[in-house]
Parts: sequence; C-alpha cells; structure tokens
Amino acid sequence: MNYDIADPSLAPVGARRIEWAGRRMPVLATIRKRFAEEKPLRGHVVAACLHVTAETANLMLALRDGGAEPLLAASNPLSTQDDVAAALVAEGIPVYAIRGEDSETYYKHLNAVLDYRPAVTMDDGADLAKLLHTDRRDLEIIGSTEETTTGVIRLRALHAQGKLRVPVVAVNDSATKHLFDNRFGTGQSTLDGIIRATNILLAGLNVVVVGYGDCGRGVAARADGLGAKVIVVEVNPVRALEAAMEGYRVMTADEAAEIGDVFITVTGNKHVLRSQHFEKMKDGALLANSGHFDIELDLGSLRAMATDVRQVRANLEEYEMEDGRRILVAAEGRLVNLGAAEGHPADVMDMSFSNQAMAAEWLIKNDGKLEPAIYTLPPEIDDRVATIKLEALGGSLEKLTEDQIAYLADWEQGTE
Repeated sequence: MNYDIADPSLAPVGARRIEWAGRRMPVLATIRKRFAEEKPLRGHVVAACLHVTAETANLMLALRDGGAEPLLAASNPLSTQDDVAAALVAEGIPVYAIRGEDSETYYKHLNAVLDYRPAVTMDDGADLAKLLHTDRRDLEIIGSTEETTTGVIRLRALHAQGKLRVPVVAVNDSATKHLFDNRFGTGQSTLDGIIRATNILLAGLNVVVVGYGDCGRGVAARADGLGAKVIVVEVNPVRALEAAMEGYRVMTADEAAEIGDVFITVTGNKHVLRSQHFEKMKDGALLANSGHFDIELDLGSLRAMATDVRQVRANLEEYEMEDGRRILVAAEGRLVNLGAAEGHPADVMDMSFSNQAMAAEWLIKNDGKLEPAIYTLPPEIDDRVATIKLEALGGSLEKLTEDQIAYLADWEQGTE
C-alpha cells in the first residue's frame, strides 16, 4: 500500500480519536452497519479530498465496510490531523496528507489519489473536480460529490459554461447538511478556533461577520450568545434585511472596519477585506477566515503594508503597520476552525458524512443514467438522516392521521 503521511507511529492516538468521534455519529453508524451487510459500493475505488479529521476517518471506514476501496487526500494544508492519517493507514486505507504541506506537495497528493483511477470522487472545495477538468481529463468517473458551498459555487460556474464533464451531487445542498453543518458546525467551530488561537473574551467586543449565508448566520448567533456586539456585512439585500431584523447592525465593510474588534469572513469570495479596510482598522484588530479558501483576506496587501510580521502565539500572527497599529491574523488566513481548532463537532458531521456516503451509493446505483449536471440527493434521504438524528437526540416525530392526510390532498375541504 502506498501512502504519504507525517508519522505512522501516531496511529494509536489517532485510533482513539476516531473511536471517540464515532460515538457521536449515530446516523453514520447506522449506514455503516447497512453497508457492511449489503456491500453497495463493492469493487469501486472512491477517492476523497476532504479534511483529514477523526470525523472524516469514520466516513472512510463506512465506505470501506460498504465494499469500496477508499483513499484520502487533504482538502486544506492546515486541516490534517497527522495522528488520524496514521490510524487510517494502519487500517489499510491509503492517505496522502501531511499537516502544513506546501502547495507542491498538496497537488502531488491530489494527483496521487487520482492515479488509483477512482469510480467516484469526493470533494471539499472542488479541487479534485478541477483536476478532472484540466490536467486529468484522461480519467472517466461515474460521478463526484461536493461537500461545501465554495465547491458548489465553482462547479455551478463550470456547469454554466457548459464544461462540466461528470454528474456531481451537491451534498452541501442537502437540508441536513447546510442547515446544520453550516450553521451549527461553522458557528461553533469558528469561534472555537478564534478562542484557541487568542484566548480573548468575546463578550463586549464588536464582532464583524462578513457574509450572512448559512455559515454567517451560525457565526453571528454564536458570537451574539457569547455577549459580542455583532455587525453584519452583506451584499444581498434580503440577507442584510434578515440580519437587521435579527437585531444585528448591518453596514458596509468600510464602516465596520473603523469599529470592529474581530472580523470573521464567511463569504466564499475573494478579498472581501483588503487594504482600504486594513487602513481603517484599530490597533489590535483580529482577522479570521472561515471560508474554504485563504483568499477572503487580502493578505498580500496586508503583508505589503506591514513593517514587521511576527508570530505571537500558535496560529496567530501579528502585522505591525507603519503607524504602529497591529493587526492580528489567525491560522494564516486559512480555515480558522480547522487551522486553529479541530473543525466541526462529530455530532454535526454525522449528518454531512451520512449524506456523503449515501451520495456515493446513489451515484453508483445510477451509473450511466445521469447527465453531467449538478444534482441534489432525493428528499427521502434527507428525511431519513434527520429522523435517525432526531431519535438519537431523544426526539420523536408526530404522525398525521388518515383524516389529516386526506384533508391536505383535497382542495374542496376547508370551508365546512
């Protein structure tokens, strides 16, 4: 077995972390049990480019139990947990990921998993999909899955240009993914990363959330719950209005730059905070990004403006400006929840990765029937994931009576 990881001797530590995460993933455990009995993925290579965490490891083990030959590369250089990578290798699953790897190694690893000629690919950011449409057009696959908003944006742009070669399941668009992972997962893990990197008290601070999609909603709600004074920056008028009616101040990035203490970007777009904003920020302002790629903060401009850059804590750099102001950047501007913390809790990744596992199964079952397009998993899969999760939390669903079902299906009723 080929692999490229930091230290195979870390496997026992990683195995314990994987086991711990697995205890908090009852939906995936249910699917894994069925997979082990039915083997719906038998004989298919599944290449994944995902964050190498204990939660992802449980997905890889479920795919293996379903009969697949899974292999894993990192979707971000700072998100890899080296002990988890070692534990997966010990389980016989090839992993190509080293925390802190440079760009050249990162792409070498992506190509390494594609060299196995997979039937299905899994992405978190569409990097494998990009290679399949550029340097690796020689590969023919059944289909691909995409985990995150940023990746779906890239793939929709590819489809809009008429260049999409393969069917893609936008796992991010499943309700049990974006409504929970993006809001509750990103909301909690982003602030976890910031607090671990800085140990600051958020209560009383002006926290600027740039972007008010599902991730921004979660970050804003959690910051508000910790006592921060939340400011939202948003380009969409409906989302901006929603933020205002939730009780947050809504303003432009230029306006927020002057009063913000902590700035958190969650837009999926490029350079949403840049030199014109850095010039206005107060001494000690903290920048953190929770968007997938490290382009939301224009760190090139910040570096050019700085007279000195130094590391003041693990995962925290300080940029000193010519006028003496200091601007802090967490996790090198990369995903702060994974760069400075452990990413989303297993409880929420349980649903996201259950959708990933069933997306792989769905693609294989529909081999040859799908056109190159962006697909969403059938709603009954969402319902099944939600039901299992609800039961695991101790909840139960109300059921409609036959009379109620008949009433909802009859347009003539309602006036009696």
